[in-house]
Amino acid sequence: MKKMLLTACLLMAVLAGFAQDAVPADAFEKGMQQPEIQLLDVRTAKEFNTGHLQDALQADFTKKSEFFDRIKYLDKSKPVYIYCLSGGRSTAAAKWMRENGYSKVVEMEGGVIAWKQAGKALAGGTTGPQFSIPDFEKAVSNGKWVLVDVGAAWCPPCRKMEPVVKQIVKEKQLKLVNVDAGKDTDVMNSIQAKAPPTFVLYKDGKEVWRKEGVVTLEEFRSAIR
Repeated sequence: MKKMLLTACLLMAVLAGFAQDAVPADAFEKGMQQPEIQLLDVRTAKEFNTGHLQDALQADFTKKSEFFDRIKYLDKSKPVYIYCLSGGRSTAAAKWMRENGYSKVVEMEGGVIAWKQAGKALAGGTTGPQFSIPDFEKAVSNGKWVLVDVGAAWCPPCRKMEPVVKQIVKEKQLKLVNVDAGKDTDVMNSIQAKAPPTFVLYKDGKEVWRKEGVVTLEEFRSAIR
């Protein structure tokens, strides 16, 4: 009898653990308030820009190269709260992440649809005017050394680069020009920046160096010598 009770308790504990892997919107929102939570939106960039959860990172699960490149900047030891539009993509993404070393991945049941049905607000959704090409050209020509940072708040490697960019700008007294990868598509096309993060250095108004992806402080220093 004791053995049966022990088995039943263990089974209930296992089932409870699985149940916590997918939670409704209210529980998901509550869980997001914990410290060191990493919030991940696996929808497309277009979907993300129609509205997203506050402070979410974005990695399109339908574009495997983008997805894998971006999530490698997440800390596997810290919880990841993941969602999509209705739950399908986030379930598949969460399954892969659990199988590949991410210690705790929690999905939102029903995704953004369920979030909105629960009367909860989304951030973003209005991108505002683009950075015009003439204004951009004026900005990069006005200064001896100008660093163009093509990035976005929802881009994991962009967030990783923030302290490095801050340090090199201060150290070398650079002029920093930010291009929002979520809305400034005209400028991105004009300078042929395909994805965030992309860094371009201008000297006296002319491009002298660029790199896509994560850049070390030493790489920046070498480029500016």
